[in-house]
Amino acid sequence: MMKVADIMTRDVQVLNPEMSVKEAAQFLLKKKVGGAPVIDSSGKLVGIVSESDLIMEEVKIQFPTFLHLLDGFIFLSNWRDYQEKLRKAVGLKVADVMSSPVITVEADASVEEAATLMVEKHISRLPVLDKGRMVGIVSKRDLIKAIANGTSL
Repeated sequence: MMKVADIMTRDVQVLNPEMSVKEAAQFLLKKKVGGAPVIDSSGKLVGIVSESDLIMEEVKIQFPTFLHLLDGFIFLSNWRDYQEKLRKAVGLKVADVMSSPVITVEADASVEEAATLMVEKHISRLPVLDKGRMVGIVSKRDLIKAIANGTSL
């Protein structure tokens, strides 16, 4: 059975939480990646940023539908989703727009586990950990490369 460590990218391009959203966008374009983990000054994985996170400021955000009843409000759609979208839309720094907590996978996990996690969580990349330390990243592209090379996942 193939392990995540066998197909992951080891030279990971990372962002700093204090970078501006514009700097992060330029970085992703320059490095030709669709997202990157966010590492703080102590080396800790604190988030992940994708292209979707960066374009939130351009997205039209719909205020949640609500009912006004007895001097109170009953929201008919998810208030937390609205708050998260609004936070990302007005964010100026990577820390404002990154997704956190980060969904990760262990280096010794099977490739099948990583693929299942990506599909179930609707994500394109997973930071890879070994004993709590980030050692790589695995993306859908890595999975496709393995399939194209005739490797059984």
